[in-house]
Amino acid sequence: MTTILNYTNCEKIFESANTSIYRGKNKDNQPIILKMLREDYPTPEKLTHYRQEYEITRKNIEGVINTYSLEKYQNTLVMILEDFGGESLEQLIDKSIPPFSQEGGISISAFLPLAIQITDIFGKIHAADVIHKDINPSNIVYNPTTGQLKIIDFGIATVLPRENPTLKNPNQLEGTLTYLSPEQTGRMNRALDYRTDFYSLGVTFYQLLTQHLPFDNQDTMELVHCHLAKEPKSPHDLNPNIPKVISNIILKLLAKTAESRYQSTYCLKADLQECKANLARKFFTLGQQDFSDRLQLPQKLYGREHQIKTLLAAFDRTCQRQTEMMLVAGFSGIGKSSLVQEIYQPITKKRGYFISGKFDQLQRNVPYAAFVNAFADLVQQLLTENKAQLTEWKDKILKAVESNGQIIIELIPKVELIISKQPKVEDLPAKESQNRFHRVFQNFIKVFTQPKHPLVIFLDDLQWVDSASLKLMQLLMESSDIQALFLIGAYRDNEIDAAHSLFLTLEKIKKAKAVVNEISLRPLKLPHVKQLIADALHCDLGNAYELAELVYTKTGGNPLFINDFLKSLYDEKLLNLNVQQGHWQWNLQQIQARGFTENVVDLMVDNIQKLSVNTQQALKLAACIGNQFDITTLATVLNQTAQQTAADLRES
Repeated sequence: MTTILNYTNCEKIFESANTSIYRGKNKDNQPIILKMLREDYPTPEKLTHYRQEYEITRKNIEGVINTYSLEKYQNTLVMILEDFGGESLEQLIDKSIPPFSQEGGISISAFLPLAIQITDIFGKIHAADVIHKDINPSNIVYNPTTGQLKIIDFGIATVLPRENPTLKNPNQLEGTLTYLSPEQTGRMNRALDYRTDFYSLGVTFYQLLTQHLPFDNQDTMELVHCHLAKEPKSPHDLNPNIPKVISNIILKLLAKTAESRYQSTYCLKADLQECKANLARKFFTLGQQDFSDRLQLPQKLYGREHQIKTLLAAFDRTCQRQTEMMLVAGFSGIGKSSLVQEIYQPITKKRGYFISGKFDQLQRNVPYAAFVNAFADLVQQLLTENKAQLTEWKDKILKAVESNGQIIIELIPKVELIISKQPKVEDLPAKESQNRFHRVFQNFIKVFTQPKHPLVIFLDDLQWVDSASLKLMQLLMESSDIQALFLIGAYRDNEIDAAHSLFLTLEKIKKAKAVVNEISLRPLKLPHVKQLIADALHCDLGNAYELAELVYTKTGGNPLFINDFLKSLYDEKLLNLNVQQGHWQWNLQQIQARGFTENVVDLMVDNIQKLSVNTQQALKLAACIGNQFDITTLATVLNQTAQQTAADLRES
């Protein structure tokens, strides 16, 4: 027992990688929970996340643990929470406390009320515009005596309507990997919204009823691949006592795409209540009248089937020891990056590495900028691996670069964290120094281009490429001893002509008999726009036709502009949900009378100007930083807290 601040009898009851949890008493001798960051000197980023968690739990959402205060303690922060006498479902299972048996199982009659209660709380959480992102039995706390249940740990929760996870090493992912939705892995080419919680809820229900996880691989990359591509065994097949209809509810929650899961907690709760009321009923249609009251634009790619097939076929050839280059051309917003990201799933299956860099119009005088950013990302992925793997990478890199490791460190400083400090290299005349750099960098890249882990490098905005990067691209493609390398480049073909240095370099590469292919993306055709709108608004193709014609005319079939236009219709309340019929409806005359511009740039400018002054200012300065920025840097530029900066950006 210890004393923390003014709280006595504090006993540690749980410890994770980031936090320690204590149970104690306040000055009125009432039980409380203290949640403390473990680090003696937490980073500003972690403190910001901690304050964000505090703000989210202060929203007074029914069924969410009550938070009393956030207090400074030494060099860290302590969150003071209510203690209602509950324990996590994980602890109840381990201790075989009812409703869980000694085998850890739970009866159907006990499971259904619990599942309904959990679902009802998540309906309230989502209604408050919060996505939890880490649902699992350890974050669901239950008091078997009172029947009270609360959700805890909003450490990685978000109040954004959607997020775009980036591809990372599985060791870098936020959340608990065994419960993570496919899109939350960052390898799905899909944004993340509230429906990610449905998948994690499905894993939790699966575990409660079967005492097994859908996927429980020890290998993290294989586990990610299972979430992306493998179907779990039916709970009914694992335990015939689980009714098929309940088994089907869980499998619907575990659908790979968010569109195929439940769209609302309301409908999930209704199906669970139907099971509870009629346990003997063997089957009924799930998800009747299931729809979201928010406009959810489809995230699949329309009209790109042939291009996706071409891209994936090229990647397959790369996995067979070939080096290949693929160019993706098209206007801004046409979907070049979205197409390239379709490679995420197959590269996960092949245990490959995907890295990307972007050339900047205002940094064309900085040599190798996109390559440096790409390989800095790769090094960051490697640094999350275990000590044995890091030692193996160190040995491979040092063997490849020999005594020239400092050349790589000067280009990518974080490499030093893997290979340690290296001796200074000999000064050489400019030409010889350049040749040495090319040789060393090629050898460095060869470490990562192996059939057992192919390397995909995606270089975006090649219309702004620098001459040094073009030369390096040429050397990589012409090298006879580099294998399993897939170099993808994207550019805006309306911004360059045949005399551009990119095309001159490509001609040289082709003359050297290197494999270079190209995908040209054009605007969507009217049938594709019609299908997109029918899917987005849950109507048939016939009803979508006139609106599709209008959208097609206004946007020219550009996918980004189509989405922005539909969002504008929704924001202007020109799209309205018909709850009885379960689809969206609109008045074409009202939309036409609104007079939306056919210049999409004007439409986007208009949308930006509707934002608050603070949000516009934050976006302006963020754009000055570059095509990527972090909250801490932007907050420094704005001379305000990271918390305030995040609040300013949230509106956008």
